[in-house]
Amino acid sequence: MSYMKKVITSTMLGNGLEWYDYALYGTFSALISQQFFPKGNDVAALIATFGIFAAGFLMRPLGAMFFGVIGDKFGRKNALALSILLMAFPTACIGLLPTYQAIGIWAPILLTLIRLIQGFAVGGEFGGSIVYLVEHASPKNKNFIGSLSMLSMLIGLLSGAIVAAALARFMPIEDFESYGWRIPFILGFFIGMTGLYIRTKLHESPAFLEQQENHTISDTPLKDALQHNYKEIVLGVGIYLAVTIPFYIQTVLMPSFMEKFLNFSKADSFLLFTISLITMMIVVPISAKLCDKKNRETVLIVVLLAYFSFAIPYIYLLDYKTFSFALISQITFSSILGFYIAPIPTLVVELFPTRTRYTGMSLACNLAAAIFGGTTPILLTKMMSATESHLPIAFYIMFAAIVSFVCIANVKARQKRALLHLV
Repeated sequence: MSYMKKVITSTMLGNGLEWYDYALYGTFSALISQQFFPKGNDVAALIATFGIFAAGFLMRPLGAMFFGVIGDKFGRKNALALSILLMAFPTACIGLLPTYQAIGIWAPILLTLIRLIQGFAVGGEFGGSIVYLVEHASPKNKNFIGSLSMLSMLIGLLSGAIVAAALARFMPIEDFESYGWRIPFILGFFIGMTGLYIRTKLHESPAFLEQQENHTISDTPLKDALQHNYKEIVLGVGIYLAVTIPFYIQTVLMPSFMEKFLNFSKADSFLLFTISLITMMIVVPISAKLCDKKNRETVLIVVLLAYFSFAIPYIYLLDYKTFSFALISQITFSSILGFYIAPIPTLVVELFPTRTRYTGMSLACNLAAAIFGGTTPILLTKMMSATESHLPIAFYIMFAAIVSFVCIANVKARQKRALLHLV
């Protein structure tokens, strides 16, 4: 295996583990709500389950700061090795956690604690792995290499969903609901250990090594990022909004939404979820390669206009409650989402100087995820229950598109000013 392939494999395994776990949590959210909460009110239990999902995101900015300091001061490789280790153990712990019937209130408390530890680790893993990937890329393929972090998310989600579906299909339902659902979480530990092993064989990123040679490494990367790059962090959060809100709608909320609100069968909702992921997996490399050849920001502005225009039809098609209309809705929206998320990792990385890049990138994407992404399922579930309408989903997508549009336009304006300054 070539060195670049090792870099790609190790970062994709780390990212993939995170989203493998989230796929399991999203796919099993209805089952988890029955296992770790008292019986009686299924909607309240589901909302509480999404609430624990959101709680993990509150730790992501703290993880971003902690691992950002390690990554910018002591090296990307060290931070990424520690983060994948901290993700692997809690993932296995979910599979070993006793139910509410066994230990009572301690079940949701321990589940919350596990999600908090996972969120802390993910705060260093996601942004850092993107930085590490992009810093190994050449100018000709930087958007494509950066997009592999997004592709690994989708592979992780699909892997988790397929493993879950296979167990549900081939195990007796009683066995699956009592212990079978735990097996994929325990398997995640071994995925993490494989990624850790590969990471121990890697070198530091070229950009960080250059900083070392020039003696320009920051002693206080968090302070420097907040003091000198706060505008870039805010801009990164805004750009990332049209990633995190639609992504969590499509991959966490939608499977349960189809089952609970639209009365789709488990089989149909899973099939649509799988088709959605495969669609994005096909579109992401196409979009990334296009952005390596054309003006990336112009491509993104067109995609954001498509987001805004399709948000309401996306919901109206689902409200027909037929598989064919739902299929059209999912494929179209997933294509738009795939086109947007592909070049975003590289774009946000390039906002920051090398000396604060790990910290700045991690803070930007994790603040967006903590404030907007992780809260999306519980917020929209409550809004739909309160309004008895599914349109809150569409309005939230439109809000994300508007904010990201303004931020991408700002990036274009910055590039134009920089070009005029060079002239």
